[in-house]
Amino acid sequence: MRFFVGLALSVVTLTACAQFDKTRWPANTSTPKLEAADLQGKHWGAAELAGKVVVLNFWATWCAPCKDELPTLQTLHDISDSQTVVLTINVREPAARAARYMQSTGMTFPVISDAKGELAKRWGVTVYPTTILIATNGQARWRVVGDADWSGAQANAWLSETRSSSVSVLPVEPAQALKR
Repeated sequence: MRFFVGLALSVVTLTACAQFDKTRWPANTSTPKLEAADLQGKHWGAAELAGKVVVLNFWATWCAPCKDELPTLQTLHDISDSQTVVLTINVREPAARAARYMQSTGMTFPVISDAKGELAKRWGVTVYPTTILIATNGQARWRVVGDADWSGAQANAWLSETRSSSVSVLPVEPAQALKR
C-alpha cells in the first residue's frame, strides 16, 4: 500500500508543476512599442517603464493555464521593488470581462485590454499564457510560453538575469579589408 500512496503523490506532484518553454527573444526582432492605458486609465509607455524590468504577460479568462499562473503574478506584483513592473494584457475579450475577473479574484496588478488582439499580434503571441521579460533598457530579452510560477526562485533568477542583461552592447563593425 505504501508504494501506491507514494506513486499517487508523485503523479499529483508532476501534474501540479508549471509547464512552460523559455526562449531568448529573437536577436533579429525589434522590441515592439508599448503605448496603452490599463483598465484603471493609467498610461503605460516607454517613459513609465524606463529603467524597470517589465514582466509583460498575455492572458485570457477562458485560459485555464492563465488562471493557474495569474496568482503567482499577483504575488510577484506584491513583493516586487519599484524597479520591477508586472503588466498584463488581456487578449480578445471585452475589457469589462477582464475587470470583472480581476475584481472577483482580488487581483490588483495592471491589466491592459487588447480586445481585438492587436497587441498580441504585434508581440507575436499566439499561445496563452505568454510572458515577455523586458530589460531596463526597454529591450525584450526572454519569451516564456506556458504557465510559470512567477513567485518562486526560478522566476527571481530570470528577473535578475534580465536586469543584468540590460547593458547595451554595440555591434562590432567588421574589420575593413586591407588593400594590397
